[in-house]
Amino acid sequence: MKSVVIYNLQTGFTKKYAEWIAYKLKCDIFPVKEISSKKMLEYDTVIYGGFLYAVGITGIKKIKNNMSKFSGKKIAIFDVGASPSSEKVYEKVKAKNFTSEELKKIKVFYMRGGFDFTKLSFLNKILMNMLKAMMLKKKERTPDEEGMISLCECPVDFTDKGRMLNLSNPDCSVLTETKSAI
Repeated sequence: MKSVVIYNLQTGFTKKYAEWIAYKLKCDIFPVKEISSKKMLEYDTVIYGGFLYAVGITGIKKIKNNMSKFSGKKIAIFDVGASPSSEKVYEKVKAKNFTSEELKKIKVFYMRGGFDFTKLSFLNKILMNMLKAMMLKKKERTPDEEGMISLCECPVDFTDKGRMLNLSNPDCSVLTETKSAI
């Protein structure tokens, strides 16, 4: 069985998981921008990783645009974010990114990544500074808001090889969704 890991990155946390998975599976790995749709179809198992951006999975369009061509293939998606896993957020991510029909054909996993303000794009730095300023103006902040403010000041890395074990099982139980993967 021929497998590939494809990933989209901004700050490196998704790439780290992608590399761990590819190493464990001994399979090919490509940034999403470097693999053609035609090349993706050469694989029996396609594992895609993208970072979360307002519950949207970045770069997922390339996978979704080829969904009809993936018949008979195993497809797994892992999304990476800085927040701790939450069933409520996990359901929002799936609902925003996939139709109910697509969810019948794929498995979706959440893996906690991290946050490094210094690695953000210029535009995202501006947006984060605006968000931080709005939160700092509030007299009372939620624990999540306090956490977001501190993330802007100090990089954090929550990546954990243990989170990708179910995803990178060599017998391709890659499609067995478990709570330990979220």
